[in-house]
Amino acid sequence: MSERLTLSLDAMGGDHAPHMVIEGIQLARKRYPDVHYLLFGDERLITPLVPQELKDFVSVRHTDQVISGDDKPSQAVRTGRNSSMALAIKAVKEGEAAGVVSAGNTGALMAMAKLSLRTLPGIDRPAIATMIPTVRGESIMLDLGANTEVKANNLVEFAIMGEVFSRCLLGHVQPTIGLLNIGSEDLKGTDALREAHSILREHPLNMKFHGFVEGDDIGAGTVDVIVTDGFTGNVALKTAEGTAKLYTKFLKDAFGSSLLAKIGYLLAKGALAKVRQRTDPRRYNGAMLIGLNGICVKSHGGTDAVGFANAIGVAIDLIHNRLNDRIREECAHLAGELETPPPVASSSSAASG
Repeated sequence: MSERLTLSLDAMGGDHAPHMVIEGIQLARKRYPDVHYLLFGDERLITPLVPQELKDFVSVRHTDQVISGDDKPSQAVRTGRNSSMALAIKAVKEGEAAGVVSAGNTGALMAMAKLSLRTLPGIDRPAIATMIPTVRGESIMLDLGANTEVKANNLVEFAIMGEVFSRCLLGHVQPTIGLLNIGSEDLKGTDALREAHSILREHPLNMKFHGFVEGDDIGAGTVDVIVTDGFTGNVALKTAEGTAKLYTKFLKDAFGSSLLAKIGYLLAKGALAKVRQRTDPRRYNGAMLIGLNGICVKSHGGTDAVGFANAIGVAIDLIHNRLNDRIREECAHLAGELETPPPVASSSSAASG
């Protein structure tokens, strides 16, 4: 019989914690019935919320210190060693849990997790990666805010991690990789982008490298993995989220503009429900802090129980699919590729040239 999987949860992180965390566990148990949870937070608030059916699956570790959404990462690292977030991460470092999920302060979570868990061998910087809906299904996008400035080697590492992430989470056999740029031509973009493009072309590592992609390729699903720096990725993601809210508002206003429009809404209600479900941000909740020596998933701070349950599911799926082991293998492969000198032309071919 296999050992029960244990996850540590920052029970105080998020706008609606700890209620949302407990309710999220209840929903997650329908898909993952045998997972055990270590909850870090104020036991006076948490324990009364735990229903009888969860008693055997939940352990509460008390702390009354919480990282707020306004805390700066440096302040959180310096003064939050006994916070619910820090202790939840520490459980992964010490082997008590296989992964951690938090809906708390993103900057603090990244800073604390990087300091405590460190990065994987061969990875210079971790990145934030998540799923996004496209016309072809779902794609993976990274980085979404962890690194505002990157070098070519960072983008190559992001490509490797995103490719493995896509295989583990979405089941893509050979995901296509694209570098987000202002054009598809080889001469466009920053020096880092062009250099990363050359490396991925010359050392494909069995990856299916598409080349450069543009902003409109994201929603089109042109590639399975979109690679970019954290500044660009965060702006692109927030722009997409804002545009989705804008069109939702437009539709709502349009269907309420007249009696005929309201009748039209009733006729289209079923189709609109399918669209709403397909684009529901809770379905894509759970951004991976990828590249760390431990599974760390960031849930959106304003999510509800459904979204938090999905974030739990992301962590469990990545653990079961050995994400970090596979990233280590790919990074070792890349190191070997880069150390291999290019083939030397024979004397006869050199003479004929």
